[in-house]
Amino acid sequence: MRVQGTISPPGDKSITHRALMLAALSRTRVELMGVLTAHDAKSTARVLRQLGVKVGPLRRGQPVEVCGRAWRRPKETLNCGNSGTTVRLMLGCLAGHRFEARLTGDASLRRRPMKRVTDPLTEMGAKVTGEDGDGLPITICGGSLAQYRYESPVASAQLKSALLLAGLTGGVPVSVREPVRSRDHTERLFRYLGLDLEVNGNRIDFRGPGDWPLTDPFELQVPGDASSAAFLVAAAIMADSGELEITNVGVNPTRTGYLRVLERMGANIECANETEICGEPVADIHVAQTDMCGTEVEADEIPGLIDEIPMLAGLAARATGETVFRSVGELRVKESNRLELIATNLRALGAAASVEGDDLYVEGSDRPLSGWVETAGDHRLAMAFAVLGTVQGSEIKLSEMGSAGVSYPGFLDDLRMVTGR
Repeated sequence: MRVQGTISPPGDKSITHRALMLAALSRTRVELMGVLTAHDAKSTARVLRQLGVKVGPLRRGQPVEVCGRAWRRPKETLNCGNSGTTVRLMLGCLAGHRFEARLTGDASLRRRPMKRVTDPLTEMGAKVTGEDGDGLPITICGGSLAQYRYESPVASAQLKSALLLAGLTGGVPVSVREPVRSRDHTERLFRYLGLDLEVNGNRIDFRGPGDWPLTDPFELQVPGDASSAAFLVAAAIMADSGELEITNVGVNPTRTGYLRVLERMGANIECANETEICGEPVADIHVAQTDMCGTEVEADEIPGLIDEIPMLAGLAARATGETVFRSVGELRVKESNRLELIATNLRALGAAASVEGDDLYVEGSDRPLSGWVETAGDHRLAMAFAVLGTVQGSEIKLSEMGSAGVSYPGFLDDLRMVTGR
């Protein structure tokens, strides 16, 4: 299989969520360009409309107009679909609003833990009640919040962002310290929009909303998604020959830990035409076929590549030697039990993989892989194993591919375009 061509990934999922919410919290017209039009982003747009905000349709290649206004109490339950980012960040937004709202999601999202967000929001002064222990549905009633300082036990961009958004909507200072720096899109957007926020190592200090909400119209541009680009990078590396150019990719250093790991494994990757868009670094990624070797991914690297572990594990199965991913227990509470399913599916294909405690071990081989993969409706598993299926001689059948639409509409078409398979 030869890889070739030039391609751009869809808009960044994390930035799209945040841009939609901040536009909705303004008091003006905002034009968003390059937004992701996948299921998760549409969940955020749908919830914002339920809160009385005018949000235009999300169509690929088309700008989205958001008319920010005062939010109103929703008449119905806010359905966040499959999107953990939607529900957790929305909880932060709602914490500063003086009305009651009930949030839920699909079966997968209802199983995901929420107390890591709702507990600190409760300490700030929001009233939160759950109906099923740690999961959804959840009812939140915002109100008068107190300024807040939080020592987070985990590196979580969703938790950190929820608290910053609570500080914004509640009009109070917030300080968050993480054990390891997580992705920082919220901080970058806050600063780009003129909000008073300072980053000192792993501590983020938001001093209050100042002149927020903005009243003059503005625009925001969303770069291509680094995580979506990762699957195209993997396809190029595992090809028999050729090279690929992936343009307009967000290369925020809190999101591109996977590139550093791939370079350590021997990958031939180069970033060119670097620039900055709305506070985010952007570049074109050039990648060529490479023979890979195993490596060890340390615990402090995981927050910067947590979404790319399925892809990296697939590459590790084709590398020389063993690859170890340390402290990846967080994968158990993603859209699926992603940790166990990575290992189980790799073994089903004939690769050697195991989970010991919170560590994942993958032994590389050049043997053809064949068998059945259970994606459990998890978009990142579906895409990672679809890429693995492009390797010459592999015969991999997936339980479904529809879940790819959660983050990458048209993924299979793009994969076929660059690989010819």
